[in-house]
Amino acid sequence: VQLQASGGGLVQAGGSLRLSCAASGRTFSSYGMGWFRQAPGKEREFVAAISWSGGSTYYADFVKGRFTISRDNAKNTGYLQMNSLKPEDTAVYYCAADVDMTRVVRTPDYWGQGTQVTVSS
Repeated sequence: VQLQASGGGLVQAGGSLRLSCAASGRTFSSYGMGWFRQAPGKEREFVAAISWSGGSTYYADFVKGRFTISRDNAKNTGYLQMNSLKPEDTAVYYCAADVDMTRVVRTPDYWGQGTQVTVSS
């Protein structure tokens, strides 16, 4: 499956952004999907994940209550709604997918290119 992330940009602290991840090549609905991020000088970290059906979601503690992951299998697209953004959320955000949810939250097989999110104070 090929993944294409979009929707990043520059936003002030407290603002919102919605990232999208468009999938192609294979049946998107067969894959769990996740979002990761990597800030300058830091390792890539897990942000959120959603099961193939959308029935189960998982979040890193630092985004709980602020970010919401969702998907629309009819459109082969996943989303990450980010609210109450903080300067420390600044990073390149990557979408990823895998048929195995245990790998989605750790080491998914398929990755999209990143999209930059910058939050100014």
